[in-house]
Amino acid sequence: MEIIKAIKERRSVRNYNGQPLDHEALDYLQRAINDSYSLFGGSATIRLKSFDLEGDFKPSTYGVIRGASDFFLVGMGEDDDSALTAGFQFEQIVLKAWDKGLGTCWIAATFKGSQFDKNESWPDGESLRIISPVGIPKEKNFFEKFTRKMLGSDNRKPITELFFETNFTKPISPKNKFFDALAMLRLAPSSTNSQPWRALVEDNKVLFYYIPKSKISIIDCGIGICHFYETEKLGGAQGEFVKESSVPEAPKNWKYLISYRRV
Repeated sequence: MEIIKAIKERRSVRNYNGQPLDHEALDYLQRAINDSYSLFGGSATIRLKSFDLEGDFKPSTYGVIRGASDFFLVGMGEDDDSALTAGFQFEQIVLKAWDKGLGTCWIAATFKGSQFDKNESWPDGESLRIISPVGIPKEKNFFEKFTRKMLGSDNRKPITELFFETNFTKPISPKNKFFDALAMLRLAPSSTNSQPWRALVEDNKVLFYYIPKSKISIIDCGIGICHFYETEKLGGAQGEFVKESSVPEAPKNWKYLISYRRV
């Protein structure tokens, strides 16, 4: 049940204790990277990099993060499959980090030319698109509380506005076999708390849609689908993801992403 606890409790951490992680913690995180996986193809590479806070470490995004010297770097391709993979795969690591008392904070941007990208070489077609500090959280200060409030990080849309069954006018019922897994998807973090994910349940299948709200909406969906899939596995279900050529027509601003089918 540790995965469910991590999903429910995990929050974005922007304020750290200023201490670099020890070898044991770094080894644990590297194993988490090595054990992470994706089911969607595409191209994504995840690395762990340590910086010397006493040196010249002044990356352009560091102003929103305090006291962290260890960072994850996520390189990815430009296609939708890579975006889905990056979100799905990195969230596995984020949840394992939280389970060990380590905080993280997703930051997606263009980091070319930054100190994060300095001396890094990425596979063909990939570039550094996501970074995240990782470390021991410090007590939330006014800045962090204010940031969470401004981003609406603690607010979530009702599940009945996000997920449906049979058709797009019937909200999902708590009795639906996929309700618990979709409830965990709902708790996923997203850029500016945009919550772009939507889903339609048809019998033994879930069709995932999204509302394009930014360039990283599909990454956000990958994070949420990771929550969904890990919950399905915990419950003993087996399933596969498929891209269907014909799906129900959704509201005009929704785009079909992928389907999950229990087998």
